Amino acid sequence: MTPRTLTRRELNRAILARQMLLRREPVSALDAMERLVGMQAQEPLDPYVGLWTRVEGFRPEELSELLGNRLAARIVMLYRTTIHLVSARDCLRIRPLLQPVAVRQFGYSPFARNLEGLDIDEVVAAGRALIEERPQTASEVGRTLAERWPGRDASSLGYAVRYHVPLVQLPPRGLWRRGGRPVLATVEHWLGSALEAPLSIEELVRRYLAAFGPATVKDVGTWSWLTGIREVVERMRATLVTFRDEAGRELFDLPDAPLPDPEIPAPVRLLPEYDNLLLSHDDRSRIADPAFRLRAWMRGSLLVDGFLRGTWRLDSKTGPTAVHIGLNAPLHPSEKRDVEAEATALLAFMTGGAGPHRIVFVDLD
Repeated sequence: MTPRTLTRRELNRAILARQMLLRREPVSALDAMERLVGMQAQEPLDPYVGLWTRVEGFRPEELSELLGNRLAARIVMLYRTTIHLVSARDCLRIRPLLQPVAVRQFGYSPFARNLEGLDIDEVVAAGRALIEERPQTASEVGRTLAERWPGRDASSLGYAVRYHVPLVQLPPRGLWRRGGRPVLATVEHWLGSALEAPLSIEELVRRYLAAFGPATVKDVGTWSWLTGIREVVERMRATLVTFRDEAGRELFDLPDAPLPDPEIPAPVRLLPEYDNLLLSHDDRSRIADPAFRLRAWMRGSLLVDGFLRGTWRLDSKTGPTAVHIGLNAPLHPSEKRDVEAEATALLAFMTGGAGPHRIVFVDLD
């Protein structure tokens, strides 16, 4: 039987439903981050915005408590080995599966070239011992290791440890209205548990499809950076359903995953600067027009009717009392009112309700 072709709009509504962006959902922050298979956390406040835009009644203190109580962790994970916020459960099971990705990324990096000729296993063992003795930053580890290997770049020594050892960033880094330096501890020390037998790649693919599907094999690879994904998906084929997109690419999905009516309304949403919604596909056209490029001076992404229509940033000069909205195309008056309402709500969240608030529109063209 010829697979059904899904339109761009059908794919859009499917991912919005799975990402909790068709409506804010009454789930806990912990359940939300597990449903999303972690959240981009390169910018410490990004997960707070990402949860606010998805979770009904989200309180930032809830996330801070999860971090402080060691039920969530900030760790190098998916998508180009960037910092992610994950539940402790996912940290212990998914991080071991992704260790080869981190090691491979180090091998491609300038840090590896700077350390040519050294026994990297010896460097990593020495760095792990330092961090197990006392949590510290990668820079501090690198400086100490440079005393043992004089003439070697301290930063590269620190990054060798960061890539090879599963390390979490400790609070107050990532706490609401606090923050701090990226002090590192081993996963085992901070979570008080050994890394578990890794999740199977098949289960990780299912988790991905539940959060981001339907998707191509290349999409899964873009998100995970794991190799051999095509062979994994082929082994799973009998348990999956297949579609085609309008370009003829084969899409895989879970049999019971939602495919909403493509005409269902999608509310305005403001996503944080880095959000896996925009980063987890080889082909991003289900969300973004390929011709549109985010401008560097803007921070987050603006979704109107489910598609990327512009960017936004908080006013950094006078504190978060204004949101600047950059548009790549004019908005209908009703759309502009919806954007203003959502931006005002975001400001109230970020400031605890303190005003006055201003919304400033800027034409990106």
